[in-house]
Amino acid sequence: MSITKGALYVVATPIGNLADMTTRGTEVLAAVDLIAAEDTRHSAPLLRHFSINTPCQALHEHNEKAICARIIARLQSGESVALISDAGTPLVSDPGYHLVSAAHECSLPIIPIPGACALITALSASGLPTNRFSYEGFLPAKSSARKRHLETLADDPRTLVFYEAPHRIKASLADMQEVFGGGRVAVLGRELTKRFETIRRDSLAELLSWVEADPNQQKGEIVVLVHGAAKEAQSTETAEGERVLRLLLAELPLKQAVSLTTTITGGKRNALYRSAMVINNEDSACTDQAGPD
Repeated sequence: MSITKGALYVVATPIGNLADMTTRGTEVLAAVDLIAAEDTRHSAPLLRHFSINTPCQALHEHNEKAICARIIARLQSGESVALISDAGTPLVSDPGYHLVSAAHECSLPIIPIPGACALITALSASGLPTNRFSYEGFLPAKSSARKRHLETLADDPRTLVFYEAPHRIKASLADMQEVFGGGRVAVLGRELTKRFETIRRDSLAELLSWVEADPNQQKGEIVVLVHGAAKEAQSTETAEGERVLRLLLAELPLKQAVSLTTTITGGKRNALYRSAMVINNEDSACTDQAGPD
C-alpha cells in the first residue's frame, strides 16, 4: 500500500468484533512508521491478530500534550504515523485532539480511515430519530453536576447520545428519569458487536427497573440514547407550570412557590425558577407603573 510521507492517519479500530477491522485500516497500520496508541497493551492483541509489527508509542490523556511535539517532529521529517484508540474512532471521547489540531497548525496531511464507532453503531440500531442528534459523551461522575448538565438538555428536540461507565449506569438512568421524566423513550446499547450485545428500547422508568433487576446489564461498554423532547409537550408543560406558578406566587415566597410547582407539575426546577423571576419582575413593573394611590 502506498503511504503518504509525513501524514497522520486517524484509524478506526473495532469496538469488539475483530472482523469489523477494515482492510484499508490493517494495511495502513502495517505500512506506517509509527502507531500512536491510547494503550499499547490494549492494542497489542489487535496488532498480533493481523500480524502487524509496526512500532508503537503510547498516546493517552495523561501524556498527549507532552509527546505531541515529538510526534509532530517525526511527521515533519517525513515519517508517517497512525493514531488509534483502544476501540472505535479516535477522538470520539478518546485522546488525539491535541495531536490532530497540532498537525493542522503545521499544515501536515491528515488522512482519516473510517470504521467502527459505538456512537453511530448504537444510533443506527436505536429506532430513534437520526436526522438530528447530539453526542454528549460521558456525563459528569457526580449526581449534582450530572443533573445540571441534563437540565440544559431537557428541552432539546434532538436525539441525545451518551456514553456511560457500567458502575454509574443505574445512577445516570435515575437522574435522566428525574430530569427528562420516566416516560421519555430511551435505548440502552451494551457490549455492541460483542458476544453479549444487548439493545433494548423502552421508557426511562422501565429501562432503570430492568437494569436494577439484572446485574448483567451493569457490565461492559454502554451507550444510552434518549428521544428528544416533543415540542408540543414542551409548550403544554411550560404553560401549565406558569399557570400554577402565578397562582402560588400570589400567596407564597418565590422559593416555596417554585418548590410546590415542581412537585405539582413535575416540571424542571431551574426552568420554573427562571419563570418565577420573570413573573415577579413583571408584577414589580406593573406596580411601579401604577404609581401611588
